[in-house]
Amino acid sequence: MDGLRGTGTATFLVHRACPSIIVGAMSPPSTSTVRSPAVAGTFYPIHPTACRQQAEAFLRPAPAPAGNRPLLGGIVPHAGWICSGAIAGQTIATLAQSTRPDVVVVFGAIHTPVRVDYAALDSHSGWAVPGGQSAVHEPLQRHLAEQRGLFAVDERLHRYEHAVEVELPMLQLAFPNTAILPVEVPVNQQAAEIGRQTARRIQKSNLRAIYLASSDLTHYGPNYGFYPAGIGLPGIQWANDNDRRLLDLVRRLAADAIVPEVRAHYNACGGGAIAAMLAACLEHGATQATVLRHTNSYETLADVQPQPPDNSVGYAGVVIG
Repeated sequence: MDGLRGTGTATFLVHRACPSIIVGAMSPPSTSTVRSPAVAGTFYPIHPTACRQQAEAFLRPAPAPAGNRPLLGGIVPHAGWICSGAIAGQTIATLAQSTRPDVVVVFGAIHTPVRVDYAALDSHSGWAVPGGQSAVHEPLQRHLAEQRGLFAVDERLHRYEHAVEVELPMLQLAFPNTAILPVEVPVNQQAAEIGRQTARRIQKSNLRAIYLASSDLTHYGPNYGFYPAGIGLPGIQWANDNDRRLLDLVRRLAADAIVPEVRAHYNACGGGAIAAMLAACLEHGATQATVLRHTNSYETLADVQPQPPDNSVGYAGVVIG
């Protein structure tokens, strides 16, 4: 079963559309220099015109956070666009109003069933999506790959992964001709340091950057094997409260507390990505986090594909400045 076909009609909850992947030893670099889309047609439209039109519709900024500080990064959800595209688009558009970066670093959650202790870089020179292509910032990628133990080039973590890809059509419109750096971050004790070292390398290179963490929040219900408060609306409310535990830490910019929180309470799939993003923004002097929107798939699907209150996935759009 899948989520979006052709122009984007939903047939299934697309945050469950991630395929099972069999992986072995670290794979050699691809012979192709451009990564082909892995989830176009399931998580977002495969037709270039429909993809662009829907991405444009999502790019509606929120009012600028108080303080008038340049924004440095944020959190975006990565479910199918029917579920969370509007939240991701609002966050990306809000960031784009604030700054014009040289590179957008996308720290992604890892859904590929392989355990790694390092941040996975990708060897492609570009990532394609319907109707467009994003160039990878290869010099930055090479410098980070030299930090053995903390970073490694490993295409297994990117080949079928959706966390970075689903953001790209919106990033291409919001930040035209801007390079990207895809980084898949494990949920481990190194996550915040991965973010710090990325930011320090960017500062050393005199680059302007935006740092995104691509992560959904609590995955609740029988579909995910996690429903400690039971099934139904009380369970969804519990999941919302569980999300807020994590968002409270994000508001406090508590980068090093994110991974322990996520491991204990299962309130994000991309806890490593969130920790890395916060740590990177702190290296640039971040002082404030603003939650633009917090919701879940039960609520976002209510008008287009109503679901029973059995399962939900939390989503938040957050900006850091």
